[in-house]
Amino acid sequence: MSEKSGRETVIFESAEALSRDAAHRFVSLAAQRTRVGERFSVALAGGSTPKMLYELLASPMFRQAVDWEQVHIFFGDERAVPHDHPDSNFRMAHSALLSQVAIPAANIHPIQADAPDLEAAARSYTETLRAEFNLTDDRPFPRFDLILLGMGPDGHTASLFPGKPSLQEKARLIVVSEPGLPPFVPRLTFTYPVLNSAANVLFLVTGADKAGTLSRMLTGPLDGESLPSQQVAPTDGTLAWLVDRAAMAIGV
Repeated sequence: MSEKSGRETVIFESAEALSRDAAHRFVSLAAQRTRVGERFSVALAGGSTPKMLYELLASPMFRQAVDWEQVHIFFGDERAVPHDHPDSNFRMAHSALLSQVAIPAANIHPIQADAPDLEAAARSYTETLRAEFNLTDDRPFPRFDLILLGMGPDGHTASLFPGKPSLQEKARLIVVSEPGLPPFVPRLTFTYPVLNSAANVLFLVTGADKAGTLSRMLTGPLDGESLPSQQVAPTDGTLAWLVDRAAMAIGV
């Protein structure tokens, strides 16, 4: 697949093949960091698409290849629900992956999105990121080793939805965002400066319901207000789109 603006796009015959490739990438990137004694920082995606990846990472073949003691888990966005709620991104990731591997509890950094004051929750998670990444005025944004993202049928990613004020944020790390799709509960989300500071960003996109949007996203003119996923472009890192054949109904 040809590249555009430093982007790698890979098409898979199935969601299973896509997830397996993503798992190998996760393991490889983790090993690059942990084998030299560095920690591996990753921000997980929510929604339905990455669940298969998380289950693969929890399987014996993959979980034994990762030094989980050195992995730190964060979340790129979260819905304003308790962690045990069916719509919680944390619940899905915990059930599929985090409860199945030997990762220290202190290495898991969930967003407290069920707090009564969401703006306070955004500030609290910002402070978590500042502390964990030793951020300063000269280095205001964290550099994740890997950020996993999905894309919705409307072109949103994380909880950055078309036409919402959160798309314009240039300074804050975490903001409260109103959803454009169900479930219609407020969200907390990383902003573009955080996403675009990552060393590696990996999009996972599956399903025929996203085909038209994906074609516009990959081949159309830049329209970040309508297609928020287009604005993800790491300034000093890699960007890969892993898509299944159903989502790539129109060739790129």
